[in-house]
Amino acid sequence: MRISTKGRYAVSVMLDLALHNDGEYVKVKEISSRQQISEKYLEQIIAILNKAGYVKSLRGAKGGYMIADSPEKYTIGMILRLTEGSMAPVACLEEGAEECKRSGVCETVSIWKTLTDAINEVVDNITIADLVKKHHENFGDEHSGSDI
Repeated sequence: MRISTKGRYAVSVMLDLALHNDGEYVKVKEISSRQQISEKYLEQIIAILNKAGYVKSLRGAKGGYMIADSPEKYTIGMILRLTEGSMAPVACLEEGAEECKRSGVCETVSIWKTLTDAINEVVDNITIADLVKKHHENFGDEHSGSDI
């Protein structure tokens, strides 16, 4: 399984907004500059996050985006499933998938199930707050968000 730039950038955007969560809306241009993501691509990613209610937006001169809730609320798994879809490495384990004709005799399904469980265990137990804490441990407050 490979995480696309959309998924990686969505996590970075949520982290950036959490790091700059001072009650003011953050402009796309600022996030773009810190994260080195094109504004156009960033707007597409933020639209997905906004539609899901993960970020709030405000139009106008003082407008921009901010994280909608506390960073503890958002797991990496939530963000990746929103942008990437299923985290299952094979189609037969995706939620709502039709039962495979070979499910009763498939020798490999247990491997894929174990891998799916391991992926979910990792991404569902790391929050944006955990990444904020790690960022502060690594960089302190003077380094606010580039290369995350």
